[in-house]
Amino acid sequence: MTNVPELFGSMVFNDYVMKEKLPKKVYISLKTTMNEGKALDEDVADVVAEAMKDWAVSKGATHFTHWFQPMTGITAEKHDSFLTSDSDGHVLMDFSGKELIKGEPDASSFPSGGLRATFEARGYTAWDPTSYAFIKDNTLCIPTAFCSYTGQILDKKTPLLRSMDAISKEAIRVLHLFGKDARRVNSTIGAEQEYFLIDKKDFSKRLDLKLTGRTVLGAPAAKGQEMEDHYFGSIRPRVKEFMEDLDQELWKLGITAKTEHNEVAPCQHEMAPIYDNANRATDANQLTMEMMKKVAERHGFACLLHEKPFDGVNGSGKHNNWALSTERGENLLDPGRTPRDNAQFLLFLTSIIKAVDEYQDLLRISVASAGNDHRLGANEAPPAIVSIFVGEELEEVISSIIEDRPMNGKSSSRIDIGASVLPKLSKDNSDRNRTSPFAFTGNKFEFRMPGSSFNIACTNVMLNTAVADALKTAADELEGADDFQNALNAYIRRELSAHRRILFNGNGYSREWEEEAQKRGLSNYRTTPDAVIHYCDQKNIELFRKHGIYTEEEMRSRMEISLDEYQKQIHIEASVMLEMVKRSILPAVLGFSAELAAAAKTKTGLSINADAEMTLAKGISEEASLLMKASDELDEALKEIPSSTYEAARYAADKIIPTMDKVRAFSDKLETITDKRSWPFPTYSDILFYV
Repeated sequence: MTNVPELFGSMVFNDYVMKEKLPKKVYISLKTTMNEGKALDEDVADVVAEAMKDWAVSKGATHFTHWFQPMTGITAEKHDSFLTSDSDGHVLMDFSGKELIKGEPDASSFPSGGLRATFEARGYTAWDPTSYAFIKDNTLCIPTAFCSYTGQILDKKTPLLRSMDAISKEAIRVLHLFGKDARRVNSTIGAEQEYFLIDKKDFSKRLDLKLTGRTVLGAPAAKGQEMEDHYFGSIRPRVKEFMEDLDQELWKLGITAKTEHNEVAPCQHEMAPIYDNANRATDANQLTMEMMKKVAERHGFACLLHEKPFDGVNGSGKHNNWALSTERGENLLDPGRTPRDNAQFLLFLTSIIKAVDEYQDLLRISVASAGNDHRLGANEAPPAIVSIFVGEELEEVISSIIEDRPMNGKSSSRIDIGASVLPKLSKDNSDRNRTSPFAFTGNKFEFRMPGSSFNIACTNVMLNTAVADALKTAADELEGADDFQNALNAYIRRELSAHRRILFNGNGYSREWEEEAQKRGLSNYRTTPDAVIHYCDQKNIELFRKHGIYTEEEMRSRMEISLDEYQKQIHIEASVMLEMVKRSILPAVLGFSAELAAAAKTKTGLSINADAEMTLAKGISEEASLLMKASDELDEALKEIPSSTYEAARYAADKIIPTMDKVRAFSDKLETITDKRSWPFPTYSDILFYV
């Protein structure tokens, strides 16, 4: 039986190990850096490196790597051994502070959006001491930031760390207004991860799954998720073995895998960890996705992290549970029990509502991708319209403040932010709303729009920075107020009134909400190109520049990368579709049609009725002809892609995807009337309902 306390964090250079291995002064210096975001003294680096190396070697490590997160959205590693030799040729295991702090990978072969050219290859990785080093595959992995020779950001970690500093700075100012002395405020994240597990044998027979992560063709199975019998159902033994193995791998890495269950769609599952600060939570989620794929291989599965691997059943998301906490553990989104705490909570709540309303475009951009476009609004995910759910009780509090009236059924007194009018809200003070993109769930907000394959850093950069800006506005206005209480009351009432339009507690899937959202002036960017083109709107450039997150050049590079990635993904999917249709499906169905025609001819010669064979052969031939025509149209469309990145993305959305839909419709119909023995690929029935 697994000894979980002993296993947990056994492959992590965590606080327990540091306290044991490092001299007291070095440990205190490193902890100050981790807890307060202060720079690490360089003179302790050699001591930390030596201790880290000795610990890693004792665990079987032979190499080290600077583990970083380039703008591919996944992680990158360059491995070096600890091996060195002295003047006598003796082999030594060595690791210096210089090697710990700084690395030099190639910076020209990663996406840069024009920041780097092929001949400009120099880049640097810099140790992030706020995230624990860990051992994976006998390699000491050191979390690092990644930048170019000129200092431009080339990764997802650096802006996240900057946004965490920005929101901490402004949140501390707000707390000072309430007489609280905080040294650090962290955004905390709990990233729920949805995924599919399918049999590896089926995966290996589907070119689309191997190259794109989703099925670009495939007729629905006779049974999908209509019976709602998979959600929270009994976990199959084979899947349970995978989950147990995954838990152990994650626990070794100090990842607090807590919850696991079947999700709504067949073969779909979910894992949820305990929250951590945004930086470590992002690192942990990247490792979680990697481990899911590795562990799945060991159990004969393929793990699918695409947002919509199967048409007609639920896709997979990644729920970003976001809150703010001080270094002492006070959750700033907990409504609290005293008048003073209530006023504080309402000011933070107001700031978040203001931030989401003013920067709804950035939140939509942060979840934009070809895969997620298939999922958003598809009856298992929020719509592309950003809104906030606060629940009936909080909505009444907000309404009574805006309208300067007593709360209905709650109090006979008039609303005064400094009076005891806010009810003692329990952790579950509201119902859940699965259609809401951004829902208050008692003491945190759950942002449900990110896709399952996403690196959550981008989402939390947007969220942290937007909220930091709203907190700054509040602090700027209230710090110099002659009468703080009156100024606070007026500020909260004014800002809630100005941004009330973003609040919506109803059904986000309804046509009525789409029409209402348009009347309210909310954005509805249905596709990635629709959204991403607004990345560099002037207000967004000013936001990130003001808080020191990005330069305008760095923002434009990210917009370029997002659009380029989108159009390339669509191009790959269309090319895979054509290969499957022309090299496998058309030959198969035409061959089956020929068999039917030959059988009909034989039967007719024997004076046996062959109407069924002739009708089916004719139907297949007609559908095959339509499929061929649509495939040729798609082939031609792929030859006319514009050279401009934005125009290419726009063309992919407006021309290539609709043409792909036509091809799929004909192919999927043929699948339903072709002999199963002749169909060249595993069907949805095969894949989703394996034994």
